[in-house]
Amino acid sequence: MAGITLYGIANCDTVKRARAWLAGQSVTFEFHDFKKAGVPAADLDRWLDAAGWERLLNRKGTTWRKLDEARRDAVGNSADARELMRAEPSLIKRPVVQWTDGSITVGFDADDWALRIR
Repeated sequence: MAGITLYGIANCDTVKRARAWLAGQSVTFEFHDFKKAGVPAADLDRWLDAAGWERLLNRKGTTWRKLDEARRDAVGNSADARELMRAEPSLIKRPVVQWTDGSITVGFDADDWALRIR
């Protein structure tokens, strides 16, 4: 069985909290930094299938707000969102976690995570 992989950006506050929480629970995990290692296409496809593009696309962050209106309005389906997230990894809501059972979660939820690591 595969281990836990946490995907995100090292300087993201939510990713920092998530990493600290996992470390505080003595959970071993691999960290994949989008900025340094990119977004693996196959992983992005798996996340889109598991969580849906609406959940995965971060429309609240600075990167989204900096996009021109036409580019934001052009995102209407999974393929559009995938293309944009590949070009702008900061548009992926963070963290994305692949758990040991292969399931995917998006965002940090300590209560949910506590159940997953038992």
